[in-house]
Amino acid sequence: MSKTRPKHLDLRVIKFPLPSIVSGLHRISGALLALSIPFVLYALAGTLSSAERFDAFRACISHPVVKLALLVLLWGFLHHACAGIRFLMMDIHKGVDLPTARLTAKIVMVVSLLLTVIIGGLTW
Repeated sequence: MSKTRPKHLDLRVIKFPLPSIVSGLHRISGALLALSIPFVLYALAGTLSSAERFDAFRACISHPVVKLALLVLLWGFLHHACAGIRFLMMDIHKGVDLPTARLTAKIVMVVSLLLTVIIGGLTW
């Protein structure tokens, strides 16, 4: 039986299943969180150093672009946590069959987005 396989994979054309999208977003959100650590620590150190820098920080985070960036960071944290719980359960062989894996991938997407909307809405 001869299969014709693509020689050059075009990742923009391939349709990924939802569990692989959740896995990819888990990696992206982890990288996002890791890259944001220096900025978060700098902001924390600045807010604790003086009242003037705290006021400057409050003025900075009131800008809509910064709020959007913080919302993306919040989503990254929540998605990484939810997907991490899913992967930990899969590591102990819970939910590894295909229907359950698809269901838990949907749950991760819905819960992480819903929590982002709720927490982001409360803090906006």
